Amino acid sequence: MFVEWLTCIRTAIDYIERHLTDNISAQGVADRVNISPFYLQKVFSLLTGYGIGEYIRNRRLYRAAVDLRDTEDRVIDIAFRYGYETPESFTKAFSRFHGSTPSRVRDGGAAINTFLPLTIKISIQGGNQMDYKITPMFPFKVIGFQKVFDNETAYAEIPKFWEEICEKYAYNVYAGNAPSNPCEQALVDNCIGEYGVCIDDIGDGKFRYLVAGRYTGGDVPEGMVVYEFPRSDWAVFDCIGPIPEALQSVNTRIFKEWLPGNPEYELCGNANVEWYDCVNGEKTDPDYHSAIWLPVKRKR
Repeated sequence: MFVEWLTCIRTAIDYIERHLTDNISAQGVADRVNISPFYLQKVFSLLTGYGIGEYIRNRRLYRAAVDLRDTEDRVIDIAFRYGYETPESFTKAFSRFHGSTPSRVRDGGAAINTFLPLTIKISIQGGNQMDYKITPMFPFKVIGFQKVFDNETAYAEIPKFWEEICEKYAYNVYAGNAPSNPCEQALVDNCIGEYGVCIDDIGDGKFRYLVAGRYTGGDVPEGMVVYEFPRSDWAVFDCIGPIPEALQSVNTRIFKEWLPGNPEYELCGNANVEWYDCVNGEKTDPDYHSAIWLPVKRKR
């Protein structure tokens, strides 16, 4: 239920607040509220506008400024208190956040950037149901090019990874040329580019992402990996519109509206799939078809 998700986010914020001077991370916060760090990061960001690591960093830098202003503690002690290993790294982060150095704040010559604990409130908007279907799928394998991403920077970095793969392996065969190496051959044989796969099995605020296709068998070229999905029910959300805007919009609605308020289904497993139509249309077309697949199970 929606209220349950709000409770998890509030619990996460309270936990962060009580442990600002401890060695905490997005993984530790997720463990505390018993939610996958990958999905907690998504919901936390959508509800608050901040990644978990960014929120922790901002709260620490604000509290550090208050300590500088209101106590006689040494700068180096305050830096260590809030997780910085050297005065130099602390001064750099502090100056970037507050626009002034620690020494100027201590002397009263500069204002500080206020960043108070967030308060999460219920807000019900709209009234349209999302268009989705529950589809059972047998086990299937994907093959693709893999890279590890940080939850906080993934939205900006993943499109660059797609472009890198296209330039290195895809444009040659897209131009109608025969594959010139095993990776290009695997790309053709397995329709690599049909799927974008997120796999949350690393922890520490990171996850694996594959530019992938359905594995049809055969050798796995160096630089590629195979991942198998078990049999499961999947929630399939169709998306019509240019990429990435349309798909990101659907993703936002899933985690802000459908998932928190769904009385029947909850997430299971540790991976999900973006599906792209590799046959019809271009990704910039207004009627381009894509989808998000999430493994789910019925609530007890």
